Amino acid sequence: MSGRRRRPSLALLLPGLLVAATGVGAGDLLTGALAGSQTGLTLVWAAALGALLKGCLNEGLARWQLASGETLLEGWVLHLGRGVGYVFGAYLVLWAFITGGALVNACAAASLAWLPDGAGDQRLLLGAAHALAGLALVRYGGFAVFERLMAVSVLVMSGCVFLSAAQLLPDVGELLTGLVPSLPGGETRYTLGILGGVGGTVTILSYGYWIREHGRSGPEALSTCRFDLASAYTLTGLFGVAMLIIGSSIEVSGSGAKVGLALGASIETVLGPTGRLVFQAGFHAAVFSSLLGVWQGVPYLFADLVRLLRGGGQGGGDLSHTRAYRGFQLGLALLPLTLLGVSFRGVQLAYAVGGALFMPFLALSLLLLTNRKQVMGEARSGVLANLLLVATLALFAWVALAPLSA
Repeated sequence: MSGRRRRPSLALLLPGLLVAATGVGAGDLLTGALAGSQTGLTLVWAAALGALLKGCLNEGLARWQLASGETLLEGWVLHLGRGVGYVFGAYLVLWAFITGGALVNACAAASLAWLPDGAGDQRLLLGAAHALAGLALVRYGGFAVFERLMAVSVLVMSGCVFLSAAQLLPDVGELLTGLVPSLPGGETRYTLGILGGVGGTVTILSYGYWIREHGRSGPEALSTCRFDLASAYTLTGLFGVAMLIIGSSIEVSGSGAKVGLALGASIETVLGPTGRLVFQAGFHAAVFSSLLGVWQGVPYLFADLVRLLRGGGQGGGDLSHTRAYRGFQLGLALLPLTLLGVSFRGVQLAYAVGGALFMPFLALSLLLLTNRKQVMGEARSGVLANLLLVATLALFAWVALAPLSA
């Protein structure tokens, strides 16, 4: 990959902004609003904890890569065995198909909010337009254009969503009470949704390739990564809290794509037409930036995996120009369009379940890899890092398995 020199301020923050913009999608925003509407602010702690633990996972990934010189996928294949690579490859293809379907459906739903009633029959056209526009922007605009688009998206979505939440801000005491862990009425559905949804899942792995684009290598870059990850996951956690605040202040109902439309209508009853337009802009920016992040970042994973399973070793060069990267990117943009006629709710559910199953595996693999003293040296996981990884493993195993026992 090419290491480009940038102004220090941008180099510190941009990879983290990419993580934040990609990790916040329609499912996270709507789940937060529904949870807030049903449980008030009692799950503020879940948004904060979910963001913290996702940040711990990403810090472990960055620490592994900077200390070993290997991406996490290289660590899996070269240290844990090729079988792990084949299993993850099969999972990645299925996950990408489902996630792509969820994203184009979400973009179509966000677009419908701008159109007059009766425009629902334009859903297929709108979803396809977003998918193809995203493909053109990330393929032909290059990494620099991609970063600028994502930075603008973060600015728009954070400004709009936070402004909406600020207009509905509750009593500070009530907000602080929500930081105390509790299960409202014994309800676990929304708790699991908040914990598992905030901050992304498989897209976390893209961070390793984005920091390579910035030329970050060696343990000396770890403090920079920790800074931008702290910024990214603070922003992500605040997004979750903002959606809980919005949801707790209005009535949110409906299912699937109708939730987004109902949410905008409910906001209008409280904040007026201008408030609705501001929120819609933030919502649209959030879902389209997630699509851009997946279209650009996830093909790195496939291309790296193909290289490794063909016998490649450490260091893959510029993966973005390989046939594997470009072919997977094209398939990612086009094949999920077949899911545009499928229930939005069903696609979002499959996306959430698939992502939840990945998180325990990621935590376990980091525990195994980052404790290898001969590879990690001084960057080996300490007691605190291991405790956080164990807590993350336990939490996300619960998130993944709890629905099965319900």
